[in-house]
Amino acid sequence: MSLRINTNPTALNAHRNLVQNSQVQAKNLERLSSGLKISRGADGPAALQVSERLRSQASGLEQAIENSEAGVTMIQTAEAALDEVSRALIKARQLTVHAANEAVNDPFMLRADQQELSNILETVNRIARNTQYGMKNLLDGSMGGNGVASGEHLEFVSGGSQAESSGAAGYAVTIDRAASRAQVVGAKPLSQSLIDGGVQINIMEGGKAVNFTAVKGENVEYNLNALKNAIEQAGLDVELIRPEASSTDGKLAQPILLRHKEYGSEHQFTVSSSVAGVLSAKAGSAQVVDNGADVKGEINGQEATGDGQVLTGAAGSEVAGLQVQFSADKISGAKFFAGTVTFSQNSPTFQIGGNPDQTSRLSLRSTRADDLGRSVTNESGFSSLGEVSVLDAGKATDSMRVIDKALEEVNSFRGEIGAFQANTLESNLNYLRIAKENVIGSESVVRDADMAEEMMQFTRNQIMVDSSTAMLAQANQQPRTVLGLIG
Repeated sequence: MSLRINTNPTALNAHRNLVQNSQVQAKNLERLSSGLKISRGADGPAALQVSERLRSQASGLEQAIENSEAGVTMIQTAEAALDEVSRALIKARQLTVHAANEAVNDPFMLRADQQELSNILETVNRIARNTQYGMKNLLDGSMGGNGVASGEHLEFVSGGSQAESSGAAGYAVTIDRAASRAQVVGAKPLSQSLIDGGVQINIMEGGKAVNFTAVKGENVEYNLNALKNAIEQAGLDVELIRPEASSTDGKLAQPILLRHKEYGSEHQFTVSSSVAGVLSAKAGSAQVVDNGADVKGEINGQEATGDGQVLTGAAGSEVAGLQVQFSADKISGAKFFAGTVTFSQNSPTFQIGGNPDQTSRLSLRSTRADDLGRSVTNESGFSSLGEVSVLDAGKATDSMRVIDKALEEVNSFRGEIGAFQANTLESNLNYLRIAKENVIGSESVVRDADMAEEMMQFTRNQIMVDSSTAMLAQANQQPRTVLGLIG
């Protein structure tokens, strides 16, 4: 064999293996000390990109959880305020019931009731004005859909969270059919002979009934007044329509015209009379009065549904949930232009997900007294809760109707935000927590080191380093054999 001492290939080979084994062992130590399989791009370029994206998603989900939890506290703040509004309205209704007791109330008692009622309305306004979350007012209408209608018989009612802002020009409102009320007119007028014959009239509505028998010997005017009083005392939502007493002869025969107080197809009543034609077509046979009709029309050329006099934009359109009231009883021709409604959407948007467009919106309507109990038909002319009065029995009764509508609106609002909290925010929180858990688990699989495997590799590589070191020492001894040739 040939022997060379200037270059030692065997030692170089052993040194190269020692360096490689030392580098692998250093990687094992780095992973064991950090717990990470990937610490830099060189450790796994593709895996690093996947890991960083998963980390970004996990961070977004964590923030979305905090966003949803903050949203729940905001909704609970509004709910607590609405609970106080509801309590105040219930107390106000109690006052109207007391004031309607005309038989025992004197002017002083009515003024005392009115004073307390005014204080309650101020409380409602104060709650609407002062309920805040941080610096945001929740119930003054600034965080909901606000609008104003332009048209003689057109009025803005409300706008949900789905409707879009209209811009300065507003949305055009066209009416195909005005709302109507269920009504019946007797084919045979009520005459003195029918009265003296003891004609009987029965009216049923909403589970209430009036059984009226004509007062013999009294004229037509007297009996119509008695029938009207009987209807009012029974609490039916039906009114007797008749000309002013001063313009008619109390003894002349008059047809009986009954009409439901509420507009729309949901409201009806039943009539019967002991004489055919006075009300029912057949004597003693109950006759259901044909229902009224809901308003029919379009908002901004989009389909809208009618409920009484209220027209609501259909779901899926830019006017979804937008409500306007058309109060005229008649229109001139089809596609009647009723006016415009200018709408501004200010409903708050909740970022409830970790990615773009994962949002939800809720309209926080105004609970000011002037914005509650609107569009209630009443003889006192109250246009909203802010105008109610109990200074006489008639006004107290009409105030009761307005307060009932306000209570219905507040309770509906509470139900709406409660459903948003339970079905959107809290349900979303459950999903977000599970999603965060799974994303972090996925990121761990990609990036974290398997400590048991790394320890196994470390032990193996430690042995390899020790072996390489020993072999390098042996390779360094081989050139010494040349000394045996000297001498």
